[in-house]
Amino acid sequence: MPLKRVNIRTVAMGQGPLPSFVVLEQHEDGKARRIPIRIGSVEAAAISSGVHPAKKQRPRTHDLLKATIETLGARLLSVRICGVEGTTFFAQLVLRTADGREVRVDARPSDAIALAVRCDVNVLMADEVIEAASMLDLKDVREAEQAAEAADFHDFVEHLSPDDFAE
Repeated sequence: MPLKRVNIRTVAMGQGPLPSFVVLEQHEDGKARRIPIRIGSVEAAAISSGVHPAKKQRPRTHDLLKATIETLGARLLSVRICGVEGTTFFAQLVLRTADGREVRVDARPSDAIALAVRCDVNVLMADEVIEAASMLDLKDVREAEQAAEAADFHDFVEHLSPDDFAE
């Protein structure tokens, strides 16, 4: 399964009935593709606190998991978002154990991302997930429309004749 690195573009914290999202971004060929993943507000806060850690903060669940992994002599190698069905995403933690084995542990993407930011490891996403879940980049659409309009106008001007200006 081919994987590509994604970055956290934004974490949107929903209030009340509004959902929370983490928006991941994948860059390729000068274009950015954004992948929104709906998450809970607690998970959004966990990701945000990993990206912008507060000083003198008591350890949270993801900090505890990081400390546990390290205490056992293992380390997190990467996080993989490897599947999507409808609006449900699937992820894995890729770990190197103390004896050198590589193991994968199923996880919710929000938990995996919250751990990844604390361990400073890459978040990778399967190509098919990017294809299935990326948002249309409206900037690219707008630029394509403007280019088409400019080409049409250029073609119109190139084919003008003096008869076009007669009354």
